[in-house]
Amino acid sequence: YTGCRSSAASDVYKRQEIIYVHPKVSSYNRKRLIEHKLPFVVPGNQMYLPFLGIDLREHFKKIRNTNPQCSPSTQTVVLYALLHGTENGFTPKTLAKFLGYTPMTMTRAFDELQAAGLGEIAMEGRERVLRFERNRKKLWEMARKFLRTPVKKRLWIKKFFDKPPGVKAGLTALAQYSALAEPANPVFAMAGKKWKKIKNRTDVLELTIAEPEACELEIWSYSPRLFASDDTVDRFSLYLSLQASDDERVESALEKMMEKI
Repeated sequence: YTGCRSSAASDVYKRQEIIYVHPKVSSYNRKRLIEHKLPFVVPGNQMYLPFLGIDLREHFKKIRNTNPQCSPSTQTVVLYALLHGTENGFTPKTLAKFLGYTPMTMTRAFDELQAAGLGEIAMEGRERVLRFERNRKKLWEMARKFLRTPVKKRLWIKKFFDKPPGVKAGLTALAQYSALAEPANPVFAMAGKKWKKIKNRTDVLELTIAEPEACELEIWSYSPRLFASDDTVDRFSLYLSLQASDDERVESALEKMMEKI
């Protein structure tokens, strides 16, 4: 094809400009594109064409995810596979024992994963067996649009325990996994069921705003201790809990953290 191209066509081809077009660009990647003077267009939202002297960045619009999201129990199955490998099959009984759900709940989770195209179910003897046909990297890339933040609520409490009220989470956990500085107030996470048991205790003081001696507590839809290591939440759950952040430092730290996995 190159040999057949006329000199005139070749000159026109050389004058072509390549423009990156995508429905969504994060603020961190947008900054990188502009720093390198790479033209891009986000239809209906942003346009950066330096060769024409056009730079329209009035606002940064977040695109809503229209994909159906996994239930918390289904999400824990995906996280278990991401952390322990996708080579072997999983049964409702074995996962129920590890994740703390009933076999019936795991059966529904299997159906949800098959409907989403994330896993395949087959009968082996009398048991249903779930298998992920993709390796962990491909599973993560495909599952991200179905996964949700595990954080149901964030609140401020006084440090009332002799030990931390939960596992390290939020920016405190991200500081463990990256070069990001630790926040002034530490962040911890606990399951919603545990919070219901202790929130009415007389030594639990919930605050309306942050104070110097306070810590931020995240209430999760599943137990953050399921996949925690060294009293710190796992990287996948941490990413999901912070992915909506508009802070470019946080976005950069999250990307670098995930590159290491």
